[in-house]
Amino acid sequence: MIGGLAVLLALLAQVMLVNRVSLPAGGAPDLVLLTVVGSVLERGPSSGAMLGFFAGLMVDIMPPTAHLVGQYAFVLAVVGYVAGRGAGGPVTTVVLCVLLAPLLATVVAGLISDPRVTLSTLTEQAPVTIVYTLLAAPIVIWLTTRDGHARFST
Repeated sequence: MIGGLAVLLALLAQVMLVNRVSLPAGGAPDLVLLTVVGSVLERGPSSGAMLGFFAGLMVDIMPPTAHLVGQYAFVLAVVGYVAGRGAGGPVTTVVLCVLLAPLLATVVAGLISDPRVTLSTLTEQAPVTIVYTLLAAPIVIWLTTRDGHARFST
């Protein structure tokens, strides 16, 4: 319940604030991704996949959307599962998920022949998104995990 509310708030902040700010290199941090990862660190892989799927579905249907419905739901379900499994510690898990999400989203878009996805998407846009998301990660992860303690030890 709390994870879903946090994802909804992150989605609204993403659409109404973050996506409207013009940052250098044309990227923006992915607050929904970070909120899913932060919320799932304590819950495990099955809850992570479910929360990721429904968060991705909300992203898919939230205007302005320019991709097929279900595309980002798949990506966030995989990321939620990976985050729920953990990768050695919270920091490693967050970095792995932040690296995985844009790359997986680009690969999925390429597999379904999205005409907007080119090699420059992978070489120019994905790295900028990864950098901005990693810069925003400490704040968002702290906000989503401050009520509980991560189940991983550092």
